[in-house]
Amino acid sequence: MSEAFRLIGNPRFGGILVVSDHASSHVPADIELGIDPALLDQHIAIDIGVAEVGALMAERPGIAAFQGGVSRLVCDFNREEHAPAVIPVASDGHAIPGNALDHAGHKARLDRFFRPYHAALAAVLDDKPPALILSLHSFTPQLATSDQPRPWQVGVLYNQDDRAARIAIPLLAAEGLVVGDQEPYSGKLLNATMNRHAEAEGRPYLGIEIRQDQIADAAGQQFWASLLGRICNDVALKLGD
Repeated sequence: MSEAFRLIGNPRFGGILVVSDHASSHVPADIELGIDPALLDQHIAIDIGVAEVGALMAERPGIAAFQGGVSRLVCDFNREEHAPAVIPVASDGHAIPGNALDHAGHKARLDRFFRPYHAALAAVLDDKPPALILSLHSFTPQLATSDQPRPWQVGVLYNQDDRAARIAIPLLAAEGLVVGDQEPYSGKLLNATMNRHAEAEGRPYLGIEIRQDQIADAAGQQFWASLLGRICNDVALKLGD
């Protein structure tokens, strides 16, 4: 298994693959970011709760989870390869001095993490094409720059392909949830992994952002794993009609 990713469960043809680019806060021992280690527990380093939700979902038949193996501060898999933020020199007002790399260092970081991650994800999708990809992220209850709490418990994001989103939004709302359609931000602005592996290949996907406080503990993670398992199965079935 590569240090760039981990695969949980057994992908199945016609199943569901849960993809979480930001599932880990791991920083390899030979990489020094030059930041306060406490930042690795915060959203700038990891999508809090998604690793656990994905792993729980992968316990269900027909579902597997593909998760990033390093912190988004080491390498942000949900960026275009040539985007400056793929190896961020700053995040949410915090400088990342260890990421001020020369050309050779930048290329080495991409070769070590970014390219193996995306090559492996492409191979999984080609080998066992799923009926649905679930792109799973989490978001902060409130922006550091705002005094307004974010009301949505879950957001549904998409770019051009909204097939799964249009099915999922009413299903989530029927559960009594406050659902954001292209909230807390638009999938048209930040959707790199799904643009590459889903939209470019015509594969149906569902982009889900869960508010962190919903999945900050084991009970919340179990609730959302069960809920998303049901919702994704319903979406996959309806897509196949």
